[in-house]
Parts: sequence; structure tokens; C-alpha cells
Amino acid sequence: MQSAADTWSAELALRWAFDRLGNQVALVSAFGPEGMVLIDIAAHIQQRFRLITIDTGFLFAETHKLMAELEERYGISIEKVHPALSPAEQEDAHGPALWKRNPDLCCGLRKVQPLRRKLAELRGWISSIRSHQTVVRAGARKLEWDAKFGLAKINPLVDWTAAEIWDYIRKNDVPYNELHDRGYPSIGCTYCTRATVPGEDDRAGRWPGFAKTECGLHLSEPASNSSA
Repeated sequence: MQSAADTWSAELALRWAFDRLGNQVALVSAFGPEGMVLIDIAAHIQQRFRLITIDTGFLFAETHKLMAELEERYGISIEKVHPALSPAEQEDAHGPALWKRNPDLCCGLRKVQPLRRKLAELRGWISSIRSHQTVVRAGARKLEWDAKFGLAKINPLVDWTAAEIWDYIRKNDVPYNELHDRGYPSIGCTYCTRATVPGEDDRAGRWPGFAKTECGLHLSEPASNSSA
């Protein structure tokens, strides 16, 4: 059954989050096109808002460049969350190239666990997921309770299409990761992301060689417990 929140615009969903939860809510972004749209909308609502990203230690140089650009453009400071283990420490504990052998465990260590620790400080988090991206995200609502992390989750762009996202970016001159122009529709860590070819799904370039389309942040269970 549709709730009143499901009819909210992206702007209204963000205003609700900022008004109700104040400094105890944050945008969480990996700076894909959806994330950049959400950041731009948020910046037009209020000057200061919390923005969190997970720096896995394996991000593309282009992603770091984009982060610096948006901090300068919007006058905000990104809260960077880091895994408990450095890349070298992870290799010592789990062997080399864990992402090749057990990408779910790698995502769990470098993404899910760090975000869990950060979200424990908050009452809500704002994501930029869209329902059309993956099967897992198809049932997402604009406002929902995240039982895994134990707080409210707001998905302002859940009903947007990819065409609407890129139309907004072009009309509003929103910066985006230059890798998108080189055939990377979805961008994660360097070792688990490749360019796609025409006709492939947008998520085909993530975790190539594995039947995996989610890092685990939006799954009901952590990535380390999900099927690869």
C-alpha cells in the first residue's frame, strides 16, 4: 500500500529529513550520477548538511577528484569513513586480492562494517538508490525503516528514471565522475569495476565474473552473508 511519503518529491523528502532529524541525518554517497543530483538538490535546500562517503582505500583517482570538486563547489566537507583494516592489514588477515576470491567478504569489511559504525551515530540516512537499478532495490520506498542498521532510511530519488537523472545533471550543470564518459555507468572500487559494452546492463561492470550486483549496503543482510 502506498504511503503519503511515497508521493513526496525529492525536495520534500529531503526537507522532511532535515527538518525532523537535523544534524542526526546524513546523505551517504559514492558520488554516482544519482548521488550528485541528490547533493545538488540538498544544497539548494540548506547550505550545511552532512555528507558521508566510504573511502574503501580502493577508489578511482577520478572519484577522489570529483569529491574535491564538489567540496569546493558546494562549500561542504565530506565525512570520509574508513575500514578498520588498511589494504595491507586486510591482505595479512585474509590473503591477497580478497575481492577476487570472496567479494562479499571484501565489501563487508570495507563498506558495510564501516558504514554500520558511522550510522550508529545517527537517527537516519539518505541514499540515492533508484528502484529500477537492481531487483533488490525494486521494493524501496521514499521513507522506510532500515532494520539492518536500526534507523530511518530516506530514498528521495527512488522513483526517478536514469533519463531523469541525466536530464537534471545536464540542465543544472551538475558535476559528475568523468569515468561515466568512458563507458563506466556504475563506479565502485578499482578492482571490482570495469567499463561496459553496448547492450550490457548498467550494473554489469560491477564485480565482473560474479553473480553479484550489490555491495551489501542495501541488502537486508550484510554482504558477507549474501550469495555471491
